[in-house]
Amino acid sequence: MEFYKVNVNGNEIQVADYPGEKGTIIAIHGLTGTHKNMHYYAEQFKADYRFISIDLRGRGNSAAADSDTSIFKHADDVLGLIEELKIVNPILLGYSMGAFISTIVASRLKSVEALILLDGAAKASEHQRGIVQPSLGRISREFTSKQHYTEEIQKIYANLGIQWNGVLQETAEYEVGPANGHWENKATESRIVTDFDSFYSFDPKEICQQIDCPVLLVYAEGNIGAMPPLFYLSDYDETQKHTKRIQTVVSDCNHYTMVFEKREEILQAVNSFLKEL
Repeated sequence: MEFYKVNVNGNEIQVADYPGEKGTIIAIHGLTGTHKNMHYYAEQFKADYRFISIDLRGRGNSAAADSDTSIFKHADDVLGLIEELKIVNPILLGYSMGAFISTIVASRLKSVEALILLDGAAKASEHQRGIVQPSLGRISREFTSKQHYTEEIQKIYANLGIQWNGVLQETAEYEVGPANGHWENKATESRIVTDFDSFYSFDPKEICQQIDCPVLLVYAEGNIGAMPPLFYLSDYDETQKHTKRIQTVVSDCNHYTMVFEKREEILQAVNSFLKEL
């Protein structure tokens, strides 16, 4: 795996690039994540496919997000990255916010070979705000050490029904850095909130009807700890209705275990979808 930065539209994007022969999968993480959230998918598909996992701007080691950041600006970055790396016929694998971004990219770039949506690109409602927004305060908190941060994240994840392991430890450690005598998440809370608010500008009818490639939607129906699923299947009604070539798979995982655990049924569904291309 190569770990390098690409200058896209004047900003650096951090890339984890695994070599492979069959084509290129570009993996795009969720709202508060980094490329490390896509670990299990990278491990499954690398070598067969060139697997490129990125840090969106404002996360990880990429440049800061703009003050007016949005899923649409992130889509511009992904389009620029595809152009800079001269990738032909990319397969887009988006999780949560990454699914919204991937859908926008596929609506604009007709050379996209396929689109895989991991519980995202739905019609957003106040239901999601009630689950997501209360958890974002952790981003602006100050911590005494990297260990302090990871211990606090472990407590949060336990409430989301997620079993802690070495992969999650490494993921959490990557999210945090030193700043003015303390440690804090590398993201900026206000810009994460701005990105989240942009979900509500996503119009499935307008965007999905512009997509011509095959699409796999993987829906996570499981409760998030004591909370209901982040999306209900009905939130995808417009996405399904206006996407020409879509198939849907339902998993009993929840929105977070979809990436924080190795879910064999999802990996198999994605693998079968890719074989049909």
